[in-house]
Amino acid sequence: MICLLGLVVFLFAFATSRNAERIVSQPEIKFLGENNLFITNETVSKLLIQNQRDVKNVLKETLDLNQLEEALTSNPMIKSAEVYVSVNGGLNAEIEQKTPLARVSTNSSYYIDDEGSFMPLSSNYSARVPLVTGHVEKNNLKNLFEIASKIKNDDFLRKNVIGIHQDQNKALNLKLRNCNFIVQLGKIESLDKKINNLKVFYKKNLKENTLNNYSKVNLQFDNQVVCTKR
Repeated sequence: MICLLGLVVFLFAFATSRNAERIVSQPEIKFLGENNLFITNETVSKLLIQNQRDVKNVLKETLDLNQLEEALTSNPMIKSAEVYVSVNGGLNAEIEQKTPLARVSTNSSYYIDDEGSFMPLSSNYSARVPLVTGHVEKNNLKNLFEIASKIKNDDFLRKNVIGIHQDQNKALNLKLRNCNFIVQLGKIESLDKKINNLKVFYKKNLKENTLNNYSKVNLQFDNQVVCTKR
């Protein structure tokens, strides 16, 4: 029994030592979620650096995985990251990118992501999302995030809304695809009721082929849609 116990301890110590001495191989990068890559494998590999050294061909024991994850999530296009080393020494990084909801085009250009935060544009891929114009403050995106989220999660809005305009008073206007009128949404309050009124108006006038008869569709009044004819 003593010999058997000694053999087990020896084998465990030997395996632990050999495992710690394994050399990390080329990082294996996996992107979770959508296939549209705003950030490249090359960029992720460059972020995987510890103590100014490339993580390839270093000992497993010397890696600080938490530090590598922090380096990855410091990139404004990355929502979350998990870094781990497999038994055979393979370094793996699972990356979840941010999801853009709208694209701001004012004095500067950037996305509003699915958490209501700033997300830079990517030279690798351009998202097809509504374009935001007007008076926009990067540190105050609450109203725009709310309407952009509504558009993202509503089939009718996602199909038809191509533009969002915000004035200095935070009043919102919408631009619809293949329509010449402006939808005056106003303040963000009672958003669901306003959207329902818009859907009723759109469905009725699409059936009657009269959508192009209007220049403005005002949803700011309770239980009614006020239209301005051309």
